[in-house]
Amino acid sequence: MAISDQREITLSNLTSEQSPKPAELVTLPNCMNSHNHDYTQVVIGLNGPTEFDVNGVGNLVKPGQGVVVSATMDHAFGGVKDHSDILVLNLPILTDDSPILLERLSQLAKADVYFQLDGQIRQLIKMLVVEMEEHPHDLLLSRACNDTVLALLQRHTSTFQTNNKDARIDIDVVDRYISHHLRRRISVAQLAGSVFLGESQFHTLFKAQTGVTPHQYVLNKRIDFSKELIEKGKYPLNHVADLAGFSGQSTFTHVFTRLNGFSPSQYKKRFHNN
Repeated sequence: MAISDQREITLSNLTSEQSPKPAELVTLPNCMNSHNHDYTQVVIGLNGPTEFDVNGVGNLVKPGQGVVVSATMDHAFGGVKDHSDILVLNLPILTDDSPILLERLSQLAKADVYFQLDGQIRQLIKMLVVEMEEHPHDLLLSRACNDTVLALLQRHTSTFQTNNKDARIDIDVVDRYISHHLRRRISVAQLAGSVFLGESQFHTLFKAQTGVTPHQYVLNKRIDFSKELIEKGKYPLNHVADLAGFSGQSTFTHVFTRLNGFSPSQYKKRFHNN
């Protein structure tokens, strides 16, 4: 099930400040992006695997699987192959029915942020997606899709299942690749290629072996390297951000603070008070 080029909603739409439609078809490119927003979201995989990291809990979302992103939660996301298609259900407006709906989503997310859809609701979603592809500007259809899927979601989901295999990845090889390319953007495809695996298999094995997603792992490597640079005191923080592979100092500061509980400047003061 692929979204046509004419109706494709790109990552820039997903991260814009415009009020989102109740239900959107989104195509994610093969790169990670991160943000948060003040409304709850439910994301369902349609075509191709998608990497998600919600408040530090990462996993691979495949077709027929989904994830609940609660309001204000930091989350990162990106396609694993050339692109990944997802259905995004947005809940930006509170109504009289919202407490019941939010309670259902809360119950769904209690056991695990990630969930598996059964065959019955997958068929329903497939039909709704076809209609949305044919009528991308129909807001009534978008609302109907949102209401229908959310109303049935809790009764047609189960605990997210992952396939753990006995094969192991040579982490030393992955570490060397990351070290040599830390200043650049590093994709799952590139990491998988370094150990001669496909993206999906690499992601599954890597998560089972390390306990974190490739995105989380690379992010931790960037933060560890930035700490080493700060401790040496040779570079200003904006240069540290660049050398550690962050897109800018504000992104670096946000990630560093979220993962450590203190800012880069506070960390710098521990070693350089003068």
